[in-house]
Amino acid sequence: MQPESNFPVLNLPESPQQVRANGNGFEIFDPLRKKWVALTPEEWVRQNFTSWLIKSKGYRASLMANEVGIKLNGMTRRCDTIVYNTSLKPVAIVEYKAPGVVINQQVFDQIARYNMVLGARILIVSNGIKHYCCRFDGSNSYSFIAEVPDYSFFSDTQNS
Repeated sequence: MQPESNFPVLNLPESPQQVRANGNGFEIFDPLRKKWVALTPEEWVRQNFTSWLIKSKGYRASLMANEVGIKLNGMTRRCDTIVYNTSLKPVAIVEYKAPGVVINQQVFDQIARYNMVLGARILIVSNGIKHYCCRFDGSNSYSFIAEVPDYSFFSDTQNS
């Protein structure tokens, strides 16, 4: 049985993933971290979503990072994915949840706390089925936008 069959079909274009069995289950290759990681439902969403950003939205893998540690109120936290501009300033943060997890206010509060440290213009939350995107206006105000912007959005100096 292929491990992918254990996960629901995502609301993303199909993207072949490198998956292998190990002693404890399955692993998936993360090209951004350049290593094999445990295949969990959340990781399945992460790998398919980052692939979509790169292949369909023009994001550059070299300007993205997964599982980035940040300091927040003296504690280390991990951002699921950070997207940088060419000056290496964070311009977007992505938070992933497993497909069965309902995206609620707590999830948005989590990513908003991360953004207190990073100051990104775009916040994205996805469980692979539903994707939400909002724009930070710089004064603690967020507004939802209809879709995840193409990477070219960040080349506008006003938005980077």
